Amino acid sequence: ISGFNENALSVCLLSVAGQWGHCMGEECGSGGVQTRTIWCVHREGWTTHHTHCQHMDKPESQRHCFKVCDWHQDLFEWDVSDWGGCVLVPFFANELLPRTAECITAQHGIQRRKVHCVRTSNRTTVTSRICEFFSQKPAVEQACLIPCPQDCVVSDFNSWSLCSKTCGAGLQHRTRHVLATPMYGGANCPNLTELRTCSSPVDCPAGEGEYQYSLKVGAWSECRLPHPKDTLLSGRTTVDFSTSHSENNTVTLHTHASHHHSHRHHHRAHKNPMSWELEVGYQTRQVRCTRSDGKNAMLSLCTKDNSPLTFQACAMPKDCQTSDWSSWSPCSKTCRSSDLSPGYRLRSRIMTQIPVAGGKRCPALEEKEACNIMGDLLPICPRYVWRATDWGECRILPLLSQQDRRQANISILCGGGIQTRKTYCVQVPDDSAPHHRKEVSRPVNARLCAGEEPPSAVQRCSIPCQHSCLLSQWSPWGACLHDNCKEPQGKKGFRQRRREVLWESSSPLETCPHLVESVPCEDPVCYLWQVQQEGRCVPAKSPCGPGTAVQSVTCVSAEGEDVPAAHCEGDPPPAELACEVACSADCVVGSWSSWSACSHSCATKNAEGRQSRTRTVLALPGKGGKECPAASALEEWRVCNDHPCVVFYWEASAWGPCIEEASMDFNGTSFGNGTPTCAMGVQIRKVSCTKANVGPVISKRCSDSARPETVRPCSLPCKRDCIVTPFSEWTACPATCMPGSSSRYRTIIQRSANGGQECPDTLFEERECESLPVCPVYRWRTHKWHSCILVPDSVRRGLPGPGEACGKGLETRGVSCVEESGESANMTECLRWAGPLPPQIRECRVACKDDCTLTTWSKFSECAGCGSSRSRKRSLSGKGRSKKKDHCLNEKSYPLEETETCPCDEFLSQPYGNWSVCILPDPSAPGSLKGWMSHREVKECGQGLRYRAVACIDQQGHLVDPTLCTDSGYMVEVCHIPCPLDCKLSDWSAWSACSASCGSGLKIRSKWLREKAFNGGRPCPRLDLKNQVYEAVRCHRECSQYEWRIEPWSICTINTVDDLPACGEGVQSRKIRSAGSVDDSLCDQDEVPPRAQVCFLACPDDCVTTPWGAWSNCPLQCDQGTARNRSRHILRHPASTSPACPDLVQSEICILNSTCFTYQHRVSDWSTCQLSENAICGQGSRLRLLDCVRSDGKIVELQKCQQFGLINKWKLSESCVVDCPVSCMLSDWSPWAECSHTCGSRGHSARTRRVLQEAHEEGRPCPNQLTQTKPCPVRPCYTWLLSDWSPCTVEGAACGEGLRRRNLSCVVHWGDGSKSPPQPVGEEELCGDKLRRRIQQEMEQPCFVPCPGDCHLTVWSSWSSCQLTCLEGRSFETTGRQARSRAVIIQVMENQGSCPHQVFETQPCKGGKCHSYQWRTGGWSNNVRAVWCQRSDGVNVTVGECDLIAVRKCSRPRRSNLALQRRQEPKALLFDILTCNFPCWN
Repeated sequence: ISGFNENALSVCLLSVAGQWGHCMGEECGSGGVQTRTIWCVHREGWTTHHTHCQHMDKPESQRHCFKVCDWHQDLFEWDVSDWGGCVLVPFFANELLPRTAECITAQHGIQRRKVHCVRTSNRTTVTSRICEFFSQKPAVEQACLIPCPQDCVVSDFNSWSLCSKTCGAGLQHRTRHVLATPMYGGANCPNLTELRTCSSPVDCPAGEGEYQYSLKVGAWSECRLPHPKDTLLSGRTTVDFSTSHSENNTVTLHTHASHHHSHRHHHRAHKNPMSWELEVGYQTRQVRCTRSDGKNAMLSLCTKDNSPLTFQACAMPKDCQTSDWSSWSPCSKTCRSSDLSPGYRLRSRIMTQIPVAGGKRCPALEEKEACNIMGDLLPICPRYVWRATDWGECRILPLLSQQDRRQANISILCGGGIQTRKTYCVQVPDDSAPHHRKEVSRPVNARLCAGEEPPSAVQRCSIPCQHSCLLSQWSPWGACLHDNCKEPQGKKGFRQRRREVLWESSSPLETCPHLVESVPCEDPVCYLWQVQQEGRCVPAKSPCGPGTAVQSVTCVSAEGEDVPAAHCEGDPPPAELACEVACSADCVVGSWSSWSACSHSCATKNAEGRQSRTRTVLALPGKGGKECPAASALEEWRVCNDHPCVVFYWEASAWGPCIEEASMDFNGTSFGNGTPTCAMGVQIRKVSCTKANVGPVISKRCSDSARPETVRPCSLPCKRDCIVTPFSEWTACPATCMPGSSSRYRTIIQRSANGGQECPDTLFEERECESLPVCPVYRWRTHKWHSCILVPDSVRRGLPGPGEACGKGLETRGVSCVEESGESANMTECLRWAGPLPPQIRECRVACKDDCTLTTWSKFSECAGCGSSRSRKRSLSGKGRSKKKDHCLNEKSYPLEETETCPCDEFLSQPYGNWSVCILPDPSAPGSLKGWMSHREVKECGQGLRYRAVACIDQQGHLVDPTLCTDSGYMVEVCHIPCPLDCKLSDWSAWSACSASCGSGLKIRSKWLREKAFNGGRPCPRLDLKNQVYEAVRCHRECSQYEWRIEPWSICTINTVDDLPACGEGVQSRKIRSAGSVDDSLCDQDEVPPRAQVCFLACPDDCVTTPWGAWSNCPLQCDQGTARNRSRHILRHPASTSPACPDLVQSEICILNSTCFTYQHRVSDWSTCQLSENAICGQGSRLRLLDCVRSDGKIVELQKCQQFGLINKWKLSESCVVDCPVSCMLSDWSPWAECSHTCGSRGHSARTRRVLQEAHEEGRPCPNQLTQTKPCPVRPCYTWLLSDWSPCTVEGAACGEGLRRRNLSCVVHWGDGSKSPPQPVGEEELCGDKLRRRIQQEMEQPCFVPCPGDCHLTVWSSWSSCQLTCLEGRSFETTGRQARSRAVIIQVMENQGSCPHQVFETQPCKGGKCHSYQWRTGGWSNNVRAVWCQRSDGVNVTVGECDLIAVRKCSRPRRSNLALQRRQEPKALLFDILTCNFPCWN
């Protein structure tokens, strides 16, 4: 770049440094390093390379620093003030930006705040660098917006006043008031007053003075005491007639008095005075005569004959005095929590001197300040949580309906129930506290846990039901065995039979009957030789004749198990057995049948058991052949069941309780559910040998091997000590000096059990509060009234007015405080305890010579009863002088009779409001704690009481204390809440027949609806369409209940011809009949066995075979094309001449449902859920039965399916649950709350309860009423009513400085705002201390009544509506402003120079609105129409200096620009056009 001047450039470049960063270092201490960034910047603001800047001017970019430790930052923090106001951004230092014409919505401004680094301990300021170690310094300036200048907004003018003169020329005025004061440099408010001249058509009468004169008084001077010399009549008083105008004539009192008076109490250290005295001084005022043109005139022109009042006696003011501040109360925030708000603390002081006669009012008697703002050093706030006691015992009774309770045996109930527990609130112990086995904390008020949901107080439970033993059938009697086969002794043994327990359940079984029975027998044998023939008979020599058959011999036990041969006694049977094969001519006999059933189950003296077996002749012998055996040899009999009919068994009692047994040592075993046991014990039961149907016998008669055990180990239940919470804190004693008591309680968490430590008897303690002092009794003692004090004569003499020492004055009396004993006490004690202070000063009068004199009042006349009135009289006296004076005859000023209403003690009571709900009596006595897990049923019905408030009215219709009419303030009436009626069902019907005619089914019984639930009773269970509920159980009908009884076949009968042998084909028959004496029709006619059959008796030499064996099984599925077989074998071979033997194997096709059948399992329907007979709900089971069904539909024995290898896959039982009918459970009612209003007719008291357990199933539903209210007695509300300000009154003159007053009156009202207006009450003590109330209010205000011709201000206008500062319709702030103003009234133009300035003021307000503005127009008339601006609330407004703005706004007469102007200029500009009459549009 040519001509580049480096020196010139270097002058324009500056090094700029950024802020220092955090102090960095490995360890805290002085070895830290701090860095910052350095830029090279041109003066115009752009950044360039750092080499362009002078190197020597480059600031440091790194420095050593002290790296603070983490714990240091708790010692210091930034203290940041609030942001200051927003000010316009200056051009240069301290020069504000001038107002710009281009402002659209707002102008840029800046606001500042102060930032200091302070110690956290005492808030003292330290260097900022310390805090900068921890965090960057907060910004001290920020940009802000200032709304555009807002001009003053005023209302429209009101209407013109009347003309100031009724004749001749005068003045009229009209005023307007300020709606919004100017802000942000806006235009000031215009004149609020407008004047115009007026004239009356009536001329003033000739000769009437042009002026009118008025007596004008000034304000009373301060009250002062006379100079000591004044009492010696040596005071110096001068009258000052110096005038600024020639006609001014002002009386001014100059009293040269030193005010170092030492009246009694001023210089005592009277923080605690013993009595109060008031002093009487005097005050004066200026009086002058003013002319209507504002000039002063001679006083005589105004006073005529009467002297103006220029002096009066007054009470010397006394300022309020207070005690020293008390110490600060403890901080309300004592711990650290998530709530970051600070705590507060209070201190107070008491009034030791009531302010008198305009003395200084009392300062604040209570101070409140924030404390523990950060709270970092405070302990963490305690947490409160719900705890619960152990669950109570499981109870079933609450689940029963009214109907069931009357019928149930409560002692044996089992199954589902409910159990309850108490919940209580505790403070969570500190983490550092040791944890115990059970965390026990002191109970606290439940309100502290109100934020959390309490744990459940009710849960379901179950009492196990004992199940009856389901037993199998008895097995057959076993063989005669030794009692102990391992050690056989003697020749006596036992035969036994057994049965088994079928039920498998986790529930306890009741004691089952015996499972083994035995009978004694002779010659017991434990082991037997068992012989089985393995092959056919093999002839020794020829094809037939004698031979041998091989048989296997084994030694078996009585149970049929193989054992070593040594166990069997004697020699074993031979391994080969002699036999014979029939020759062709021999007789052939069949094999023996099975033994028939034994005829008797046991042997008696008269009968023994027998059984038989038979065999038949299959072939007759031929010549030379072996003959057939005799007929008797075809049948065999033997004795069976030869044991005597005496059955013995062991009878065992139920197991006893688990008891300690020192000798038992089971090494800490766990039993049952595997929980570790506390100690081991034993259970014992008695076992005795019992003879069936007789009773106990000696033990030898029973089998010792079958003897049940009499002792078994058990786990002793653990000892449980009672656990109780610590006592709660004592409840607070009354804070006042009233008698009272304090109580505390504790809660049982765990009941003692199994010999543990018992619970204490005392759960609730009450004690009298420590002897608080009896409420102190103090009273005011009033001293004698002093004589009437007038203004001193020395003062009177220097002033116009009557010189006579008479007229109005003041008299005072002293007041002191005394104890009950009469001893003097501190005045502050009476201020606290003695009620209102008696009056200490009153007006009095010293009679003047010309006063009207009256006699004293007579006594009041007698009363005629309630509602009547009484009167008293007086008359004028003064020996007739008073009767001659006109003003004395004015009865308004001097009434001669007074009437008042007679006092009345009769009151009228009238019911008020509605009746309360019916409230049942509380069953728990107050103050008593309920026992452990009290399960009383909450009574929701029966006789109760309902309440209605009573208003007590006196004869004047005023509300009075209700106890004057009734004892309680209520009307009380007995009421009844109808009791709930539960749903009622009938008893169970009889069981129906089994649903299956054969096999397994269900039988049903039902209940039907008799009465529906009523009044919130327990609802009905789910009913079917017939309004019934049913129960179904499984049942089984035997399919072969009746069977045919078959006798043996008769001998085969063959019809022989001539001498031919009786052989070949014949017939045999048998008898078929139904079993017993049952009718044959009951047996299955389709399955009648054949009564006759063809038989065959082989002839000699013919082949003889055995009868056919059983058919083989067809395939399980009866497959098509398959066959089944049966076979037989040869017993005698035929002779050579005889025909060969027939077929030995026969087969036939398997045909479904004919020669072949398939089988399958089938189950019945489920029964309903079956419970124990003593349970009403809970865990149960439902059952069904299994059948075996043949393919043709016939139900057969289950064994058939088992024979075919079918495995049952159906579940025949499963657990189920019958839901328990849990009724709604409620907490106790809370205590009645305090009355919502302490007086009046709106008060009510409430109590609440909560649902602990919602109703379930058929349980009684929850009542709707969880809150109850009752009215409070209607007590009168007494309150002080502050009247409105009176009009300004000037005493003794027409105009000038005066006073306006307001009064306090005690009124009674109903407290509902609408019943009736407040009524005045005679006894002001009912409202409290009137004097104290008066000193809290401003009761008098100075005011001014203008004289004719005076220039003066109007009274304040009403406050305008609350208005927000807004930008484009949105609020710029949260607090709004409202304004009021006083306009100037000029009565005479000559007085304009002495006029005051108009004034306005603002105050903050809440609930403000954003206002918008719109032009409004009237109709056109002669090309002219009215145009005005209206605010959005309907108020017409004007603004600013009209002429200037009118020219500015009206320079363009085109109306199309008006909308544009509205958008671009502040809203105030719209107002300025209003008062211009729009000259540029005419």
